[in-house]
Amino acid sequence: MRTYLISYDLAKPYLTKHIIAQAIMAVGESWARPLEQTWYVRSEASQEAIESLIARHLEPDDGLLIQQVKGEALLANTSVRWFRQRMAGVETGGETNIIAFPVPAPVPMPTDAPELPFARAS
Repeated sequence: MRTYLISYDLAKPYLTKHIIAQAIMAVGESWARPLEQTWYVRSEASQEAIESLIARHLEPDDGLLIQQVKGEALLANTSVRWFRQRMAGVETGGETNIIAFPVPAPVPMPTDAPELPFARAS
């Protein structure tokens, strides 16, 4: 099973964002959406096959990024919960549809790092 990062930029999101979301959820075994237009998808499909399934819903001015990634990610102000495409078993008290995503521990800032001018409190 491969993990892909899928991100898109829609010229007219009010027309197609729900269609694109449905297409992304349909391409894999499970998915997560940590940011509005950024998804993780677990799938056996190739990048080319995923692109083919999603691109048919894109307009000429839309952008699409699909990249195979490792299972780790550094997340700030968000979290990732994996959801299975089908929620089998949940209705009958079976297994949950939430799958843990491993998040590495934050790396401490070096004490000798220069202070950035925009990071100062006024």
